[in-house]
Amino acid sequence: EFAVVTDTHVFVCGWMTDARRASSLALNKKSESVTESDYDMFRFARNDVIDAYGKGPHTSAPPQPTANPKASAIGKQAAQLVKPGTKLVIDCGSTTASVLPYLTQINDLVVMTNTLSTANFLTQSEKEPTVLMVGGTWDGQSQSFQGAMAEQLVSAYSFDIAFIGAAGIDVNRGTTTFNELIGVTRAMAAAASKVVILASSKKLTHKMPNLELGWEQISVLITDDGISDQDKLNIENQGVTVLIAAPSGE
Repeated sequence: EFAVVTDTHVFVCGWMTDARRASSLALNKKSESVTESDYDMFRFARNDVIDAYGKGPHTSAPPQPTANPKASAIGKQAAQLVKPGTKLVIDCGSTTASVLPYLTQINDLVVMTNTLSTANFLTQSEKEPTVLMVGGTWDGQSQSFQGAMAEQLVSAYSFDIAFIGAAGIDVNRGTTTFNELIGVTRAMAAAASKVVILASSKKLTHKMPNLELGWEQISVLITDDGISDQDKLNIENQGVTVLIAAPSGE
C-alpha cells in the first residue's frame, strides 16, 4: 500500500481496494452532495499505481513502535479510548504514531491520516482497517500532506475521535506551534466528536506564538507524569479531561 509523491506535489492522494470504497463513502455524514466521483480524484486503486510506477523509492517505511516508554504509554492510553468500529483521524507526529501498535488488534476501524508512514503501518497490520489517505501538498518538515485540498477532504467526513499531537502547550490557551500550516489539524478537530491531544509533559515548556487548537476545541489531553499538579488543574479547569499515562511497571 502506498502513495506516490513527486517533488512537493501529490498526484496520487490516497488508496484503498475497490471493495472498501463503498464503506469509505458511507463514512461521510456531512454532505449528500459528495459523490463517489468526487473521492475518486483523491485515490487510485492500489494495483493501478503499482502497474504504472512500481514499489520502488516512492514507498514510505512503516513506523516502528516507539522505544520511548513514556510515549509508548501515551499511545497505549489513547488506544483504550478506541472500540471496534471507531472512525479515527490521526494527525502527523511522533507521539500520535505511538498509538499505532495498539490499534492493530481492534476490529473494523476506519482511519484517515495525512501521513504516509501511518497509512503504511496500518495497512500491514493483522486486522487491517479501512484507510483513507489525505491528499494535498507534501510538507517535508512535518512529513505530511497539508493545504486546501487536504482540508477539504478532511472536512467532508465525520469521525468519532481525532488523535492530534502538539509542538507546544500553553496552559492558558491550548496547543501551540511555530508552523503556520495548521489548517488540516483544525479541520480534523472540527470533524471529530472527540479531540484527543497526545503530548509529552515537556511540551508544556514549549510556548509558541501560533495557537493551533484552543482548549474549548479539545476534549482530552493524554500526557505523562511529568505534568505538575498545578498545570493539570489549570487545564482541567478549561473543561479538558487530563489523563496521565504511566509506563509499564510503574
